[in-house]
Amino acid sequence: MMTERAFADSLDELRSLLPGSIGEWKAEGEDQVYDPRTIFDYIDGAGEVYRAYHMRRCLSRRYAGPKGGVLILDIFDMGSSEDAYGVFTHDREGNPVPLGQEGLYNAGWLCFWKDCFFISLSDESRTDSSEEMKGILARKVAELIREPGRQPVLISRLPFQGLQNGSLRYLHDPVILNTHFYLSDENILHLGSGTEAALATYERMGAGLTLLLVQYPDEDKAALAHGSLMKHYLPNADREGIARLEDGKWAGSGRRGRFLAAVLESSDREPAVRLMAEALESAEKK
Repeated sequence: MMTERAFADSLDELRSLLPGSIGEWKAEGEDQVYDPRTIFDYIDGAGEVYRAYHMRRCLSRRYAGPKGGVLILDIFDMGSSEDAYGVFTHDREGNPVPLGQEGLYNAGWLCFWKDCFFISLSDESRTDSSEEMKGILARKVAELIREPGRQPVLISRLPFQGLQNGSLRYLHDPVILNTHFYLSDENILHLGSGTEAALATYERMGAGLTLLLVQYPDEDKAALAHGSLMKHYLPNADREGIARLEDGKWAGSGRRGRFLAAVLESSDREPAVRLMAEALESAEKK
């Protein structure tokens, strides 16, 4: 007789299906659950990152193992697969691992995303036992999540040629943008919960470029943001929307409908012109 496999669609269901023990490792103490307000009590420094991606709740469970080892499992319900993907792209340091839809391992920290969940496993001991347990538990959690989610549609609108592996970030918030590319202390692009942005680096024609593609709720908001960017970041732009920055690099911006494309920096002018035009054309078609 076959046993029906249990899956989780919500954080509460996932919590109820988590193993209480695996080998010598056993759940320790009570699970802790945090919301967007109390997340700062748990991870004060990074709490704002999860809030910027519309985090709903975080479940934290500790597993105790041999020789005083402790493994920490954090499961973030981000509310959508798009924002689970987004928070995963915030920190892309590490080596890819086949977990969930995308996974990374870096110096004892293992993370991945699947559906609307972002999962983090960490330990300080990094013994053979804890490393093995981390992998087993991560695979178990990934298996419990019923369906994969989808990447943001905006990602498919980016030009593919020359896109650098591991450089792609998906975001809504100007603070997150400034973490990866400092633009301004002010929110000159009018980013917010209703906007979607993709930031990526490219290598083209021997030049290194940083591209930002933003989708706004409507054309009026896109036009307002484009005007603000030209005023504050590219006041000396030419008719093609390209300007030379104080450090000698090139930058430019253009808009079509609800989409704004900005090459925030490029080591050469012509690749910036071409990438910006290609990004706008690609965004409109899809």
